[in-house]
Amino acid sequence: MAFGFFSGELLLLCAVACALRDSKNTWQQSSRLPQVPTEVECKAHSLFLSVDIPASGREPRFEAIDATGAYPVTESYGAQCGYTYSVQPMLGRVDLRASYFSCHTGNQNDEVFTFMFGVFVMDESGKESFFNVSKTCSVPPLSPRVVTCEENYMEVSVRTDLPCPTAGSIKEDFSAALAVAQSSAVEAWQVMLQQEGQQSEVMSIEDAATLGYFIMVTPGRLVFRTTFGQRHASVKMVDGSAAEVIQATVFFRRNWMVVMVDLVAACSLDKGSFDGYRLHWRTPPVRTPLVVGPSLRREYIGMGVDGEVVDERAVKDRGYYVTVGKEAVGSSISSAAGSGIRKHDAVRQMATPPVPRPRFSVNRESVRGYSVAVGKETVGSSFSSAAGTGIHKHNVDRQMATPPVPRPPFSVNQTTLEERVFQVFLGNIPSDVELVSVELNGQEISVSTAAQMGYSITRVSEGKDTFAYIIRVPFDDQFVVKQYTSAGFEYSLEIKWTLNIRPQMEAYYHYSSVSALIVDALPPVFDSMCTDSGISFMKDHQQYDYLWDIAIGSYTLTPQLASERGYILTNDSTTLKLAVPLFTIGYVYEDITLQQFYGTFELLARNAKTLEIEQSSAKRCLFQTTELLVCSTEGVMSVVADITKVVPSADPARTTLLDINCRPQETDETRVLFSFGLNTCGTRFQIDQQYVTYENEIIFHEMYSTDSRPVITRDAAYRMTMRCIYPVRDTESLFVDRKFRAETPGIGQIKDPVKVFPQMLKPMQTVTKPSFWGSVARKPAEHARVGQWSAPLDKYAQ
Repeated sequence: MAFGFFSGELLLLCAVACALRDSKNTWQQSSRLPQVPTEVECKAHSLFLSVDIPASGREPRFEAIDATGAYPVTESYGAQCGYTYSVQPMLGRVDLRASYFSCHTGNQNDEVFTFMFGVFVMDESGKESFFNVSKTCSVPPLSPRVVTCEENYMEVSVRTDLPCPTAGSIKEDFSAALAVAQSSAVEAWQVMLQQEGQQSEVMSIEDAATLGYFIMVTPGRLVFRTTFGQRHASVKMVDGSAAEVIQATVFFRRNWMVVMVDLVAACSLDKGSFDGYRLHWRTPPVRTPLVVGPSLRREYIGMGVDGEVVDERAVKDRGYYVTVGKEAVGSSISSAAGSGIRKHDAVRQMATPPVPRPRFSVNRESVRGYSVAVGKETVGSSFSSAAGTGIHKHNVDRQMATPPVPRPPFSVNQTTLEERVFQVFLGNIPSDVELVSVELNGQEISVSTAAQMGYSITRVSEGKDTFAYIIRVPFDDQFVVKQYTSAGFEYSLEIKWTLNIRPQMEAYYHYSSVSALIVDALPPVFDSMCTDSGISFMKDHQQYDYLWDIAIGSYTLTPQLASERGYILTNDSTTLKLAVPLFTIGYVYEDITLQQFYGTFELLARNAKTLEIEQSSAKRCLFQTTELLVCSTEGVMSVVADITKVVPSADPARTTLLDINCRPQETDETRVLFSFGLNTCGTRFQIDQQYVTYENEIIFHEMYSTDSRPVITRDAAYRMTMRCIYPVRDTESLFVDRKFRAETPGIGQIKDPVKVFPQMLKPMQTVTKPSFWGSVARKPAEHARVGQWSAPLDKYAQ
């Protein structure tokens, strides 16, 4: 009598046990067919079925369907029958992998496999509906021995060409096997479970199924499957890596011999590791007790992702690595490889106090169906002729995921000053992330709108799975902040990038801040010159003149303003000239005497956007005094008048103001100089809703001469009226603190002397200190207006 011996290894296969006790359901077609994205594909050693998680968020469930009914694929039933159910939250879907030797799968000569599943989904209202999925897979001839390590079970399949056992033949065949194997009597096929250091246990396949060991016979193969962690399994350390080993031997009779099929599975328990760049995983090589026979040599080692093993060239091109040692086979895959699954999540960082900080993307890499296929061919095989060649195939499926890996974007300022354009580079953007908008100094613009507005935003490739964005914004753009500093002109731009992670469209942000200093962009400075009639200013045009406004006080210099105030403005393509006649609006007068005084005129360069003053061009000139009237912002009226023009015999030294105690500060033969506060010297005032008018008079008497001596008569007096007019809005706090205060100089008016008889005198309200209670008189518009701030008496007197 001869013995046949078969040995098996790991593969992702599902065996139909001889004793499965899960109940079946009656299959019925749903009246509503949900529209759920589904992917079905035949892989190297399993069927792959993927279904998107519906909007309700409830995970789909599956039922395996055959001629006998529908069977729910639960966690325990799936491990028994060769189904692996896994949720992919990173992609929002559920995957089901079914071994070609799974339960309820049609099998034609171990070459054509037919699957049918019912897929149940629940909508947001809680109603469940389902649809069916069917697929037929044709596979090339399988290796004589195939071992599969799945996530939830181990499976061994051996080519035997065995007939499917019947109740009658099992007893007859095993009686012979019992005698040969010198075992105890049994009634059917027997399974012997061996554990190192422990006594072997022999049991029926029904009892084995009760313990979680399942055996099935296909048209040409014997399949054994079990879950991890069985009590007959042992854990062995192989080069620092743990592997779980289960040893099972099936006895049966075949014609004139008793056959012992050695079904041994060994699967690595290594969960993988990540070094920051690559995923690593190790598994033991095929060794005793997985194979029997001293003459073994390695035929090939393959590796792949998503259940497909690729050739050596593809392994190299994709950046996969496989290393083979005496004690372990190591494999690794780069997290930047094109295969696998990636998902990016946004992580918010907070500071104290809690102010939102830039958020960055976190990448989590998952490799699904990460396969290492090891093939070996024996020389001088110890197998029987029924086994065919001694080629063993060892398939391992592991799904590994990296921990969250920060992938923060970064920005680089690529601006060149010569172009006068900001160019900002935003890098390290994953392929499943897209830019949706940019915010330029607080103004948010979508990418499409930015293109319409003329901004250049370009997406460029950085590597195999990384992109970058480049934005260009001109210095003179409306959103760019421009500011003059002591070192030059500074342009600044704050950019907030808004990026969305697909497909969940989760937003995260990155902030970039760039600035550029242009040393030749300085505010304009005028050359100035004193003339007999005023002050002249001149400057050549520069490239960046548009960044500033030229102002006189709070008023921008324009052709209209120049015309209204009497300035002479000339502006051609190369030069700006401004002639400011003396006594026009804008002068400030100081150190006034009968001989001379100083006049100052100032041009201001203001930031055109912020209106901040950034440069001043002031000129102070000495002028000869003839006649003038000055109304200052401090509330002082200064007047130089020639009183002999009308009354040649008048004596300047004998003149007074309304208060006869107020005499001139300085006199000569014809002129007087008075300088006094508006709340002194008997000054009168009038006020209405728009203006407040202060008025005083220079009083002098005509002198008559006789033979003996001059005679002064006071029967008639000559009076020269002087007024200073201020807008009420500039002096509304005038009487609050008893101190005069005006924002701008007043308007000066003067009249030629007139002879006034005593009975004609009707004095206005006279004040010796500020008072708000004055009588209302004519509006200032009724008086001849002789100029603002100051008036030359010889030119404007009336």
